[in-house]
Amino acid sequence: MTYENLNDLRAFQLVAREKNFTRAAAQLGMSRSGLSHAITALEARLGVRLLTRTTRSVSLTDAGTRLYHTLMPMLSELDSELASLRALSEKPAGTVRITAHDHAISSVLWPRLQALLKQYPDIQIELSVDYALTDIVAQQFDAGVRVGDVVDKDMIAVRIGPDFHMAVVGSPDYLNGKTEPDTPAGLTAHQCINLRLPTHGGLYAWDFEKEGKTLSVRVQGQAVFNNTYLMLQAALDGLGLAYIPLDLAQDHIASGRLIPVLKAWWPCFPGYHLYYANRRQMAPALAEVIAALRYPAR
Repeated sequence: MTYENLNDLRAFQLVAREKNFTRAAAQLGMSRSGLSHAITALEARLGVRLLTRTTRSVSLTDAGTRLYHTLMPMLSELDSELASLRALSEKPAGTVRITAHDHAISSVLWPRLQALLKQYPDIQIELSVDYALTDIVAQQFDAGVRVGDVVDKDMIAVRIGPDFHMAVVGSPDYLNGKTEPDTPAGLTAHQCINLRLPTHGGLYAWDFEKEGKTLSVRVQGQAVFNNTYLMLQAALDGLGLAYIPLDLAQDHIASGRLIPVLKAWWPCFPGYHLYYANRRQMAPALAEVIAALRYPAR
């Protein structure tokens, strides 16, 4: 029986993930031509084409897709085990990669992780802004953040923040001379600042709740962003009504720069949760990150 070269399998996995030889070669610390030759040799040994290459793009064949989805959990588990073994006699060290959207990073993750970085100089934290429900194993993240604790059965969710309210706000300049809506349906008469989600490119529907009644409203407006803080700035600039976490708007409401709208309908969401793969052993660096983020703090 012939055993395949693990380095070549890792090289293929990285090319398949990046869909780009140049980026993959840079991460592997090798030349693009050297990487290309390694993949060609792997395909020759397997007797099947794994990638379809043109001058502009790289895509997976059916065989390549099958191999990629087979390798991802295996290599992720191997890396985790090796990291755990190396860390048995060492202090917490290494990189912890977390995917989350911007509000979770600025309001929960970064304020608490700053102290951890000062305490453990050998730990590196990489925070990646993403609004998608990321497959952390496939994308090689150590953890992700989402609202609520509903996760896949092979994941563990840990609460890292309190419940929070969403708010609808607009600037005095925008609302001047306009009739404020008294129900969510009245938003159709207003310019609203939309959030575009990466999943299918759709616009986020605004959720509301009052006396046990819930509803979602799809709004229209001139401005669309994929960033919460740009939505806040657009509202401050008078471009329309924004639907944002209340804590972002609170100081601006207190100063009069923003006016609350539909306050009786503002929904409360379960707090942010950190989710990560359920493994027998956990890298010490990730364990320290979880401990630092856990809510309420122990």
